[in-house]
Amino acid sequence: MSAPTSPASSPELSASLRALLDGRWAATREVVREQIQAGGVVPQVGLSLDEYREYVLGQMKQMVPLGFPADGFRTENGGTGDAGAAVTAIETLGYGDLSLMVKAGVQWGLFGGAVENLGTAYHHEKYIRGLIDLDILGCFAMTETGHGSNVQQLETTATYLPESGEFEIHSPTSSARKDYIGGAGAHARYASVFAQLITGGPGEEPVSRGVHCFVVPIRDADGADLPGITTSDCGYKGGLPGVDNGRIVFDRVRIPRADLLNRYADVAEDGTYSSPIESDSKRFFTMLGTLIRGRVTVGAAAGAAGRLGITLATKYALVRRQFDAPGDSSELLLLDYRAHQRRLLPLVARAYAFAIAQNELTSEMHDLQTADPATVDPDHAREIEGKAAAIKVGHTRLASDAISAAREACGGAGYMSENRLPLLRGDIDVFTTFEGDNLVLTQLVAKELLTAYAADVRGLDAVGWVRFVAEMARDVVLEKTAARQVVQTLLDDSNEDTEESELTHPGTQLRLLRNREDHLLRTAAARMRRATGEDADPLAVFTDTQDHLIKVGEAHIERIVLEAFVDLITDVTDRPTRDALKLMRNLYVYSLLERDLGWYLMHRQVSVERAKAIRRGVNELCAKARPIADSLVDAFGVPAVALDVPMLDPANSVAP
Repeated sequence: MSAPTSPASSPELSASLRALLDGRWAATREVVREQIQAGGVVPQVGLSLDEYREYVLGQMKQMVPLGFPADGFRTENGGTGDAGAAVTAIETLGYGDLSLMVKAGVQWGLFGGAVENLGTAYHHEKYIRGLIDLDILGCFAMTETGHGSNVQQLETTATYLPESGEFEIHSPTSSARKDYIGGAGAHARYASVFAQLITGGPGEEPVSRGVHCFVVPIRDADGADLPGITTSDCGYKGGLPGVDNGRIVFDRVRIPRADLLNRYADVAEDGTYSSPIESDSKRFFTMLGTLIRGRVTVGAAAGAAGRLGITLATKYALVRRQFDAPGDSSELLLLDYRAHQRRLLPLVARAYAFAIAQNELTSEMHDLQTADPATVDPDHAREIEGKAAAIKVGHTRLASDAISAAREACGGAGYMSENRLPLLRGDIDVFTTFEGDNLVLTQLVAKELLTAYAADVRGLDAVGWVRFVAEMARDVVLEKTAARQVVQTLLDDSNEDTEESELTHPGTQLRLLRNREDHLLRTAAARMRRATGEDADPLAVFTDTQDHLIKVGEAHIERIVLEAFVDLITDVTDRPTRDALKLMRNLYVYSLLERDLGWYLMHRQVSVERAKAIRRGVNELCAKARPIADSLVDAFGVPAVALDVPMLDPANSVAP
């Protein structure tokens, strides 16, 4: 194996890498880092639920003067219109306290995002300035006890009453209860409620028009439930103690007609329903698409928390000694052991890869949301929605893996709350669930690939889109990323015979990951063609193919992350920085190949000899990364206060 020479560890290398990882909104990251450092914004212990919640709300109030809560809102609505800065700021809170990150994300990202993106001038004037300044506290009431990811089937109803000009919000069944809602446990006074809109014009029978969003007051100024509203507290959870998750039940609650967020649909005084989007499914997905920022933020913040965990573990491995070296009386550092390197350093490489892809996604989302709506290509918008789902899945899974591995890698010290890793593990666990369950989102990514973003299938149920894919006359092919000319050039320059080419060549790496995705995509489509048989059960075909679909989605995620990584390295001219990034890219790819060697061998994508070379390659790359491990994690820019834990105090390390 040929790999770049390992650069020397140095503050200059850390600073250069940090500049690249901080990206377009580096200044915003620094503001938040300073706030974390100055305010000691780290997970707390010894507080009751009520005390912790009040502490987090107080921290949010300190954030308002910093300006980034206003960044997420358009200038005409009282904000600054810097969506990317808003996402980056909340992402960076992942280095501090995830309770604060989630609470802030619910208030300004989800509740505020629903009001701005689904509402019109009336709602903007009525709510936005107040919710930026925290004079209006809100929650995002989408999830129900019986319906989580299946938003189209929510049971809460909003029935229009033309005689009074009001909507009646109602929970018709116990499974219609809004559940796990951040803010609903104590602080929220308003809720953006997603419900089935039921109305009919003169002479029409009232019918459901699908899920729409309404602003509903739920508590008075003193925090008491309003008439018809019953809230309850979710209480202790596996983590995030500073977030007041709760439940809401509506008993025929009346709200004015004007409190329908009516950007995409409206109800006239007489009950007549109208919408500029004729298709119910297209309207639904358009509405959800405007809320993409929440999903982008969750993936980003999870990534920051994962980088914090892996930094703690790596730095501990650089001070903790254990067992004598052969023929020497001094004990070895943990990170000198190859097994420990393998445990941590591939995670560092994954963290680099996903941080780079996340920066790219945040930038694309910012450009999309700040563009003139008339100029936005719907296909491009859907592409970014799919990418947001993919990166959210990959980044939250990485965070979960990294923090769990970090806890174990630190042994008993990692189990102590004072060293934060067990608190971090509890807080991060739910990130794989909210803003879209990871398995559901992975299937969504695969679905979009299989249907090539065809408008004909958007909104079809499982049976419908299985039939569509099965009956497609054309072959399903992997769409090449024309916008990435550098990627195509590397593919053209590399040897198409991946068995004979150099594995450290980026073109070969891209081809291996693309070939796997392409193979999985084609074979998934072929399996679904069975649904066209006379006796075939499309739902059974879907169920039988589900594991295959998940594999397609995972392969796609890993491929697009590598492409972003390759693209960034192309523009780096400083040699030590470029070498360090190449080292991280190679370790990312080699560890992916090693993890899925069974598939590559089974499908004859690599030989047994090449498989052995891949395993050896991981070892060699870990050895090259070991001397610069400290610089690699320092580049993440974790504030010093977040690393101020007893296990990293030199006085507590084992002396040589």
